[in-house]
Amino acid sequence: MSKLILIKHAPPEVDPNVSSEQWHLGEKGRRLCGPLAERVKKYAVSEVVTSAEPKAAETGQELAKLLGVPTRVQEGLEEHDRSGVPHMRSGEFISMMELMFRRPDELVLGNETAEEALGRFQEAIDEVLAQCAEGTVAVVTHGTVLALFLARHNPDRNGFLLWRQLGLPSVVVVNASDFRIEEMIEKVE
Repeated sequence: MSKLILIKHAPPEVDPNVSSEQWHLGEKGRRLCGPLAERVKKYAVSEVVTSAEPKAAETGQELAKLLGVPTRVQEGLEEHDRSGVPHMRSGEFISMMELMFRRPDELVLGNETAEEALGRFQEAIDEVLAQCAEGTVAVVTHGTVLALFLARHNPDRNGFLLWRQLGLPSVVVVNASDFRIEEMIEKVE
């Protein structure tokens, strides 16, 4: 495998009374899966692997259906664990995220540090690649873990700025051997 397609899920239906890891894909998110499939079909994706969180799993299922390929869930691809964190105003949340990216070894927000989330995500990506020796795999995941992973393997990129750049949905094509960014579509519309 020479390429790995990393996808931030499509827009969920936001419910401030429900923890974000339980949000489902919204109507707009389902509609954007068509343009998302159009953007990635040139890579001849052979499988779509997703996080277990509904918004990512549903994005992956829609994408796989449109591409005519199988899909499966891989444990460890979930977002930075913020379960139990109450819904915040946008500005407050962005400030907390910036702090988390600056202090990756400290527990700033949620139930795991940025380094813990990155370690879990890296192990999951390594497992995905070990199971998909041939073809191109698309991984549907979440913004924070995706930005942490990309910044680790692309030291010229700032993780917080990547997090801010990646829209819903977005696509990052990386080299499967060193995870260097080859193409980035900041927002599929």
